[in-house]
Amino acid sequence: MTHPADAVSRSRRPRDGRTRRREAATVAVALLLFLVGVMLRDDDQPVSAPPAAAYLLAAISCAILPARHRAPGTAVAVTVGCAALVPPFGLFLNPLVLAPVMIAAFSLEAGSERRGHNATMATSALLLATSLLVFDIDSWQAATRTGVVAFPLLAGALGRSLRDRRAYLAAVEDRARRAEESRESEARRRVAEERMRIARELHDIVAHHIALANAQAAVATQVFDSHPERSRASLRQLSETTADALHELRATVGLLRQSGGSSTPLEPAPGLSRLPALVESFRRTGLDVTVRQTGPARPLSPGADLTAYRIVQEALTNVTKHAAIDRAQVNLTYDDARLTIAIADDGRSPAAPADRAPGYGLIGMRERAAAAGGRLTVGRRPQGGFLVTLELPLAPPRDAARLDLGEDGQSGDGHASGPDAKTDKGTGS
Repeated sequence: MTHPADAVSRSRRPRDGRTRRREAATVAVALLLFLVGVMLRDDDQPVSAPPAAAYLLAAISCAILPARHRAPGTAVAVTVGCAALVPPFGLFLNPLVLAPVMIAAFSLEAGSERRGHNATMATSALLLATSLLVFDIDSWQAATRTGVVAFPLLAGALGRSLRDRRAYLAAVEDRARRAEESRESEARRRVAEERMRIARELHDIVAHHIALANAQAAVATQVFDSHPERSRASLRQLSETTADALHELRATVGLLRQSGGSSTPLEPAPGLSRLPALVESFRRTGLDVTVRQTGPARPLSPGADLTAYRIVQEALTNVTKHAAIDRAQVNLTYDDARLTIAIADDGRSPAAPADRAPGYGLIGMRERAAAAGGRLTVGRRPQGGFLVTLELPLAPPRDAARLDLGEDGQSGDGHASGPDAKTDKGTGS
């Protein structure tokens, strides 16, 4: 079995081998150019053979080149020093002799961006020019040849251009990576929000219908012997409730399974316009729900309308499941800027165990209210019972008809109005 470390070492060997071969080729080319350069005279006539000093300077100047990546400043200093000693030995300083200097200068500028690079390059050029002017026999001719020091500066400029291009490409890649991470994060956030929304919808649908079905089954069981007709009516209502639950679940699951646009029209989301049917479904279980309205009805945004319906549904479902009472009140109060809905009962909820976590229904109601820009307070009433209060912002003022809540003994549109129609006030925790 191959050890992972052996595989890694073998994978690095080709790269290390290529690097060594590349460095050897660079040193060999620089050495060859240096030796060819010192064989030239200022009249472009080659000499018979380079002096021994030329071999020594070429060896020192090229031997430092493999270290130019780790210590570029040192490589520049050594190669410039060797090139500056060429005129004192009576040799001709030309671009070929400056090949090691140009390689070191390119590596210096192509590496990391550090302070002092400009000063290093300027000092190197000044040292080379001074060597030409001081040690050349015909200084007036040397003055005309000082332009040769521009070659290391040009190599440094090319290295800096390469470094800037690498930095630009790295910045572009970093921006692309950050943008991709931002898109992924946004996608995850939206998926999480959608999951929470689906979880709230499924909870409200299941909890509501299961609570109704349980209450209807209990009624049918209690009156099975004494009132068979009433028992059969409760069983028929139980069948309708479970059918409605299956229908809503099937519609929700079907919506989730859609991979693209669908030509099948979707049912509108429930809102306060369906409050009469919701109240009637609870009445069939034996819960006497009274609905009152204060102030003329005002339109809500679609999201706020759904939130109001679902919170009333969940609050009445909790009354059915937990409160030892068969009466509840739903009070709607419209003012200039908001709608306040109070769902109250006079019963007592069974004490929950101390280690029991809060139910998902209350968590979902708070999340719905916050998402719609509203506020939810839940708590016990001083006179007994439980109170759920929801405040939602209203849509901009428009002409809106009164909602028909279908209440007996109320005003013509099914709501109580005027000073006698009051909403229970209370403080929630």
